[in-house]
Amino acid sequence: MSDGATVRVAAVQIAPDLETPTGTVGRVLAAIAEAAEKGAGLVVFPETFVPWYPYFSFVHPPVMTGGEHVRLYQNAVTVPGPVTDAVAAAARRHGIVVALGVNERDHGTLYNAQLIFDSTGDLVLKRRKITPTFHERMIWGQGDGSGLKVVDTAVGRVGALACWEHYNPLARYALMAQHEEIHVAQFPGSLVGPIFADQIEVTIRHHALESGCFVVNATGWLTEDQIARISPDEKLRKGLTGGCMTAIVSPEGKHVVPPLTQGEGILIADLDMGLIVKRKRMMDSVGHYARPELLSLNLDDRATSVMRTVASQDGPSFRQSEPGSQTDEADDANRLAG
Repeated sequence: MSDGATVRVAAVQIAPDLETPTGTVGRVLAAIAEAAEKGAGLVVFPETFVPWYPYFSFVHPPVMTGGEHVRLYQNAVTVPGPVTDAVAAAARRHGIVVALGVNERDHGTLYNAQLIFDSTGDLVLKRRKITPTFHERMIWGQGDGSGLKVVDTAVGRVGALACWEHYNPLARYALMAQHEEIHVAQFPGSLVGPIFADQIEVTIRHHALESGCFVVNATGWLTEDQIARISPDEKLRKGLTGGCMTAIVSPEGKHVVPPLTQGEGILIADLDMGLIVKRKRMMDSVGHYARPELLSLNLDDRATSVMRTVASQDGPSFRQSEPGSQTDEADDANRLAG
């Protein structure tokens, strides 16, 4: 992306349809069209927005969540599948980059996935949250390093992390080292209370400053009726309020437009990409401000596999191994030698 370019972006804060996944997808497609109509080249949606974030797991004990967990499985997104086809078509039709959070179903496991579609409709990134947080560990599996990538898109180099992944400085540094220009952040919203909104703001503003990039963050919203549906216990409902901080932040750590902390809406902002150089001229964490001879990051970006097939001279054989095992290291050495 040219230093003098201007990119218009959109951050969406809306409520999902907690009853039907098609309802949530319909809201996504409508918001894509609205953002594009307003001239946005990128639109960002909240964490696991499709079909919905598992709010139930935050306010109910595991023994009480089986039914809702199964329902989430039944309505989760397969990649590729009908939902990704619909979003890809919308991105292509409107010429807009789309960052969407989904519950991805891969056979018997759900994952917190972030999908980025280029303006051509191509799915250029599918990544999974590397460590689900607290209650989420009963809902989702763990992602791997293969998704810690920055991708080239029509609006520039884009990276993404979900929620408390931003508290993993090495995960953030992996994206910084790949020179992301726009960072997509996604949080659930309507969770924990006002303190969560404050924490989100500190987190995304710090990442913008440290990485010298723009941050476009989207959080979800729950209506009063939806909160009551999730939990009939009035005391527990307090845990499903606040925590909304849809915001767009510059490399200088400033809000480009006032953040959205209540209700539904779409933030629109024009990003002056020249601010990236102005920030990095003084402090480039992965360039002139780095000390790689003292401190550096080792990233294993291989996709995790529970089974690897290795051919031998006597015919095919099968074994199981984990990435990083001695067997894997021997295989790597043999490949390099051969």
